[in-house]
Amino acid sequence: MNINYKVFALVFLLAGCAGEKEKITETLFHTSGRVEAVSDRKVYLLGSASSIEFSYKGNSCEFNMESVDTWKHHNYYVLEIDGFYKGRFTIDSIGIEKVKIEETKDTIHHVKVFKATEAANGKVLFDGSGITNLVPFSAESKKRIEFIGNSITCGMGNDLTIPCHSTDFWFDQHNAYWAYGPVLARELDADFLLSSVSGYGMYRNWNDEHESEPNLPEVYENLNLDKDTSKVFNTDFQPDLVSICLGTNDLSDGDGKKERLPFNEEKYIANYIKFIKTIYNRYPDTQLVLLNSPMVSGEKNDVFMACLRKVKEAFETDTVHKPITIFEYKPMEPQGCDYHPDVEDHKFMAQQLKETFKKILNE
Repeated sequence: MNINYKVFALVFLLAGCAGEKEKITETLFHTSGRVEAVSDRKVYLLGSASSIEFSYKGNSCEFNMESVDTWKHHNYYVLEIDGFYKGRFTIDSIGIEKVKIEETKDTIHHVKVFKATEAANGKVLFDGSGITNLVPFSAESKKRIEFIGNSITCGMGNDLTIPCHSTDFWFDQHNAYWAYGPVLARELDADFLLSSVSGYGMYRNWNDEHESEPNLPEVYENLNLDKDTSKVFNTDFQPDLVSICLGTNDLSDGDGKKERLPFNEEKYIANYIKFIKTIYNRYPDTQLVLLNSPMVSGEKNDVFMACLRKVKEAFETDTVHKPITIFEYKPMEPQGCDYHPDVEDHKFMAQQLKETFKKILNE
């Protein structure tokens, strides 16, 4: 495969913000994750691992992409062709870039384009208006999982093809395609959605006592996971399972310079319970799995797990919704940047979750 770059863009027939529950037949484009339609063939990829897929006939295909933000900077996307990972690629900050895919076989190929970075890193514009050899395909209905979390869920610091701290950009090692959620979803043949923001927590963030920054529950229902309430995250994507991995930043000591208050168990538990009610309001038929963190250990993990048990206990008399599951990761020494998991760590995390998630999805 040969990939060239220049100027232009691409998009699709949008099946809602995260797709439709029913089987979609004979569509030209299909999207997943937090996305925003620009036109019938243009879309912004917003959230981590948000994606667009299409099929074309021949041995080559051209489309266009652009990094769009309030300031000029590069961005990253991942290509998967015929089910195989082809790599993470850069979109330069200079403007619209043409992407050319070349394969050896003159046949029907299926392409998926994923945003490698997260919502905070700006939009990735995908424009398919210039593709002339599209072939309709069927996007079959699958089990659905939503992964809610922080930088771990985003895949921050996991792609070491660019060494840690070798550039001036904190997102140069982001690769959401290889985060534990997408890895697990592919293992289970499930559709997925990531709702995650680096540094965010349940009641406070990594280096903020909920003074200048919102927490994750406060931005969750906004499409771009920020303070912009004008674009709402709709409920088209109804997950069979919702995984929540929040607490690493609540329990963190911050940067060690800014004043940090002791962890407040009551605030954490109260916010968690409130957030679960928000989830149930959106997805009344889903089942929840509450995760601890592979980045938290020792006494902090003991506190973490005790809090999760109290959250679960608050719903013990709930006869309307499915029972809540708590999952505890095995201890890990993360090998990615800034004490984050690398790609192999994420694969290990996914393997740990596999049997629990598989059992729930098959019930």
